[in-house]
Amino acid sequence: MGKSATDTDVILIGAGIMSATLGTLLKELVPEWKIKVFEKLEKAGEESSNEWNNAGTGHAALCELNYTVEKPDGSIDISKAIQINEQFQLSMQFWSYLVNRKLIHTPQDFIMPLPHMSLVQGEKDIAFLKKRFEALSKNPLFQGMEFSADSKKLMEWIPLIIQNRPANESIAATKIDSGTDVNFGALTRILFEHLKSKNVDLHYKHSVNSMKRNSAGLWDLKIRNASGNIEQHTAKFVFIGGGGGSLHLLQKSGIPEGKHIGGFPVSGIFMVCNNPEVIAQHHAKVYGKAKVGAPPMSVPHLDTRFIDNKKSLLFGPFAGFTPKFLKTGSMFDLITSVKPDNLITMLSAGAKNMSLTKYLIEQVLLSKEKRLEELKEFIPNAKIEDWDLVVAGQRVQVIKDTEAGKGTLQFGTEVISAADGSVAALLGASPGASTAVHVMLEVLNKCFPQYIKEWEPKIKEMIPSYGLSLMDNPVLLQKIHTTTADTLGLGGKEHVFNQKVF
Repeated sequence: MGKSATDTDVILIGAGIMSATLGTLLKELVPEWKIKVFEKLEKAGEESSNEWNNAGTGHAALCELNYTVEKPDGSIDISKAIQINEQFQLSMQFWSYLVNRKLIHTPQDFIMPLPHMSLVQGEKDIAFLKKRFEALSKNPLFQGMEFSADSKKLMEWIPLIIQNRPANESIAATKIDSGTDVNFGALTRILFEHLKSKNVDLHYKHSVNSMKRNSAGLWDLKIRNASGNIEQHTAKFVFIGGGGGSLHLLQKSGIPEGKHIGGFPVSGIFMVCNNPEVIAQHHAKVYGKAKVGAPPMSVPHLDTRFIDNKKSLLFGPFAGFTPKFLKTGSMFDLITSVKPDNLITMLSAGAKNMSLTKYLIEQVLLSKEKRLEELKEFIPNAKIEDWDLVVAGQRVQVIKDTEAGKGTLQFGTEVISAADGSVAALLGASPGASTAVHVMLEVLNKCFPQYIKEWEPKIKEMIPSYGLSLMDNPVLLQKIHTTTADTLGLGGKEHVFNQKVF
């Protein structure tokens, strides 16, 4: 039987940064493969990847305190920070390759240089930050990091935060200038424009109703199109990259690897500054310490952002709770995700995380005045009229049974794939988008092991450090730092923006 018009090699569900990255990698590796993308919204990058729905930090563990843990003996475990930094370097290399190949024309459309800082108050946290700085600054991945508890130096770094504080207040910060602000919404749209030019079929306003494996081992998908009619599409490989919507689709696939997995939704709200004078006084991403009981993605931070070629200032995120799995999702998402196979997992998670649920509900009920109080911990003279509220994206944390027990809440991203590699789903949240290239390379390794040897030279051309530890190869690290900064326009551009030449 000949191939029907609806048969394809690869179907990508969801037009976010993950599908955009996987599609771009595959088009470089096997340009002849036929790829279709189905997205339920009317354009790409509108959910978790959208610039207003995530922090755009370019997570490299330069400022996020939750990636470095103080051990019982007082030493600092930096292994997670090293892992995330190395993963972000893969993204930077891939983006540089795309710029060099003229597949991305203007890197400033999605990435800008921006100092990353950690800020703490009180002697106990200052002692922790100092130890963290000493542990990280010895590592080649974090070279250039500075520490200061001197109010004059801090006034130079973060005037908006330091002015109007009591002179005797204990406060300290670390700063590293190699940080970035990444507009993942813009990057997603750029990559999909490129894929469109490579004859990838993009279908917007298309929702996947069901997916089943047929007798030939292929996947049959029933998809509701923009007119409300049902289409059938068949593919050898399906990637489920639908953000919070991925769990339901994974369950529809029926693969055993998708059993005993649940999801816990966490929403977020940012305060956005509307006063250009205030925005002009701050030029950094400054991360504080999470409050007790808060999930890691609710670490308070005051961020300079570059959105639509304009400098913005955001504070947050305030966590919250809604049963929706997507910002555009349904109030029934959480309840319909509970199945016989994950019921006990979900109930165990509920019992274990009562304090987290309580914290999230309290956050939902915060008044604007209460939010202003939290902002004032960062900006002592903040005024309520200078700030508006923006609802951020939904994040669905993975719940699974682990060695730590049933119903353990996982923080981070996770690839779930079928044993035969014919389907893969991405679940979870931060540092998500920043590590998209690492995560999609994991999908290629898990789902296409038979091709990896053949693909390896091309992968190494796109990502020179593929398969190597940059930390153990300082000469390669230095070369990559220099070339990616140069290609992506990250070297020495900061002062230009401040002079309003941007």
